[in-house]
Amino acid sequence: MEKHRCGWCRGDALYETYHDEEWGVPIREDAKLFEFLILETFQAGLSWITILRKRENFRMALDNFDYKKIAKYDEAKLASLLQNEGIIRNKLKVRATVTNAQAFIKVKEEFGSFSNYIWGFVNEKPIRNNLKNYREAPANTPLSDAISKDLKKRGFKFVGSTVVYAHMQATGMINDHEVNCFRYNEV
Repeated sequence: MEKHRCGWCRGDALYETYHDEEWGVPIREDAKLFEFLILETFQAGLSWITILRKRENFRMALDNFDYKKIAKYDEAKLASLLQNEGIIRNKLKVRATVTNAQAFIKVKEEFGSFSNYIWGFVNEKPIRNNLKNYREAPANTPLSDAISKDLKKRGFKFVGSTVVYAHMQATGMINDHEVNCFRYNEV
C-alpha cells in the first residue's frame, strides 16, 4: 500500500522525494537554514519545483551556500552569476543574496547563531497545524508578518511574509503536513 502524501507533491518524483525527506523537518544548522532562506528568496514569484530543479545549480554557483564567501562576492562574481543559465538570473535577487549573507552574519554575531534567532520566534518548538488538505495552509500569518518585519529591519531583502512562511514550513518551524500524511507524525 502506498503511503499517503500531502497533495501538493504527488506525481513528481523530485517533489515527492523532497516532501518525504526534507520538507517540514526541523533544521537547526545555520548552513542549511541559510540555504533554504536563499532558495526561498529566489522562489518569490515562482514555483518551488522550479527552484528544486535548479537547486544543484544554485549550490555550484553559490559556493554550496557558504554565507561567508557569498558575503564577499564582488561585482565580477555577481556579473558571472547573472550569466549563469542554471540559476534564476534576476539581478535584484542575485544582489540580495550577498546582502542577505551579510545580514545573516550580523544576526549570527548578535544571537550566537541564526538558529537561535529564528527558532526564538517559536520558542524553539515547531508549531503543529492540523490541516486536512494542504490548500488550507495560509500564505502567511501574523507570526510570519512579524518575522518578515524583523528580518527587513536587520537588512534582509526578498523576505516578505509569504517567503518567510514558506521558509518556516520548509525548515520545520511549522508542521503543515496534512494530518493524514505519513510525515505528519514523523516530523
